[in-house]
Amino acid sequence: MDLSVGGIIGLIVFGAVIGVLARVVMPGKQSISALVTIVLGVLGAVVGYFVADKLGVGDTSGVDWMRWAISVAAAVLLTFGYEAVSSRSKS
Repeated sequence: MDLSVGGIIGLIVFGAVIGVLARVVMPGKQSISALVTIVLGVLGAVVGYFVADKLGVGDTSGVDWMRWAISVAAAVLLTFGYEAVSSRSKS
């Protein structure tokens, strides 16, 4: 993962897209802010990079569809976890 300024900006943009895609595929309405969506998307992207690399599908020619799918799945799980924790704390 590139930790230059451009790489970090790219990760934030990639994370925002991953967060939005995660919310689209999740059932029901999520009551989380845009900022939380982006943060969870960035975390999902980081997990996706790591897992895809460990599975040997992190760096392919063309679009890394498996990395995207893994990142979205990780962001979905993180969103479910965030909602579970935040709804429990509101009760």
